[in-house]
Amino acid sequence: MNAVVTASGLSKHYKNALALDNVSFQIPAGRIVGLIGPNGAGKTTALKAILGLTDFQGQLNVLGLDPRSQRDKLMEEVCFIADVAVLPRWIRVREAIDFVANIHPRFNRAKCEAFLARTKLTPDQRVKQMSKGMIVQLHLALVMAIDAKLLVLDEPTLGLDILYRKQFYQNLLEDYFDENKTIIVTTHQVEEIEHILTDLMFIRDGRIVLNTDMEAMGERFAEVMVSADMAATARQLKPLDERQIFGKSIFLFDGVDQTQLRALGEIRRPSVSDLFVATMKGTYA
Repeated sequence: MNAVVTASGLSKHYKNALALDNVSFQIPAGRIVGLIGPNGAGKTTALKAILGLTDFQGQLNVLGLDPRSQRDKLMEEVCFIADVAVLPRWIRVREAIDFVANIHPRFNRAKCEAFLARTKLTPDQRVKQMSKGMIVQLHLALVMAIDAKLLVLDEPTLGLDILYRKQFYQNLLEDYFDENKTIIVTTHQVEEIEHILTDLMFIRDGRIVLNTDMEAMGERFAEVMVSADMAATARQLKPLDERQIFGKSIFLFDGVDQTQLRALGEIRRPSVSDLFVATMKGTYA
């Protein structure tokens, strides 16, 4: 499978900080990748490098192009959203369509208008007259009408309530994504995108500390709820994390044989957010 993004020894230094520390990874085509990390971990810097918005050390290939020297050509194949709630308040629906049509060669006006026909938005309506949900619908229609091979989302639903966040991701999955498109998304609301992800990358202190597909994650990691009398036995298996709930201990294990774990208690697949918290505690790297 062709790689949409290939990074090798990717590093980025700011004045007194190392934002990316010798990072290497590949993102195949037709995947939805969650790039998850705390503030200051290097997420946005990695996205800026992929989009050609910052210089860097190392090698980075995006859709067969070098973002540093071929950014204009790259942007014909890429769409980037930082925040779906931000559109100029004065702009009308038809003006927004005209603007995108004039700047993006792969924009399909008919497709955009078909999306909008399923909403209550009208051509002369201004953004300042819209609810947040309507703004999401407009932004989605504009984006999903661009036949981009790579869609980069950096905290795209920031400031939206849960109803519109769910609507955004559901529409993205149903109306945009296919095997020819790749999506990279960063968000702090990990639990809301877990069901759409095919791959997961955790970044901490400028380094990728976990890079796995969701199927492999389910096979590799396991949570076990353990009663007090079995807790000491569980700790001997060197769990990544331990937390308490309702008088029982929940242990998170990496690569431990399922047969051993069944003897301890009830096994379940950990959520991405629980795995993320364990990782960021420093118990796993």
